[in-house]
Amino acid sequence: MNEPLLIAGMAAVTFLIRYPMLALVGRIELPRPVFEALGYVPPAVLAAIVTPALLMPDGQTIVIGLTNRGLLAGVLAGLFMWRSKNLLLTIVLGMAVYLLLPLALHALNLGG
Repeated sequence: MNEPLLIAGMAAVTFLIRYPMLALVGRIELPRPVFEALGYVPPAVLAAIVTPALLMPDGQTIVIGLTNRGLLAGVLAGLFMWRSKNLLLTIVLGMAVYLLLPLALHALNLGG
């Protein structure tokens, strides 16, 4: 199939299914529960993107344990963020755990 035609078709479909809602938002008043529900969209999308990456480091099988350093780093970073509310330190902690976990496991003769 012709790639430019395929891309144009996907763009048209995306536009056509989103435009009516965007056009209506400016003209009608949406109920308050709708706006409150829309506040949950970004965390839901982020969870949908991050969860498979944390649970399936190879993209095929679910790995739960010390051998999955992404999961361990993500859980520790999530707990740290929950308590501290400091985004920069959370990122630094998560990356440090992710990068240093193999060294720690090797030093403890646990694999890694």
